[in-house]
Amino acid sequence: MSYCCGASMVGTKGTLKHYRTQVHNVPLLFCPVCHRVEVHYKVENEYEILAEYAHGDGAGEIDFQDYVVEDDETIFENVVNCEKEDPKDIVQSQIDMALDLLTIAKQMQDEKWEGELKKRLAVMSQRRLRLQHKA
Repeated sequence: MSYCCGASMVGTKGTLKHYRTQVHNVPLLFCPVCHRVEVHYKVENEYEILAEYAHGDGAGEIDFQDYVVEDDETIFENVVNCEKEDPKDIVQSQIDMALDLLTIAKQMQDEKWEGELKKRLAVMSQRRLRLQHKA
């Protein structure tokens, strides 16, 4: 599981640009609070090798799935949420987890972590309100 802003990141797939080469369908981890994106650690080495070779060959675009055979279920087995889930469920899960962690941070008297979690809760609460208004 990967963490950012005090709680878990969401698993997804996306396109990354490596110099002039676009690499599609790369397994990623995404922070729903600060929007930080990173290559999933299970495929990070494969991504770097593939992107370097593609760039060296002058390829404009490649599909990560064509070269890496590990399936999505195996790659994302350790994430709390995936982008394919209902957005309301993702937000609620993120809020619940942040509240649980906030209790622990308070018990540990870790003010920095508490602050990160409160920021995360504020962002997720706003997102939940927007989703509720759309429904």
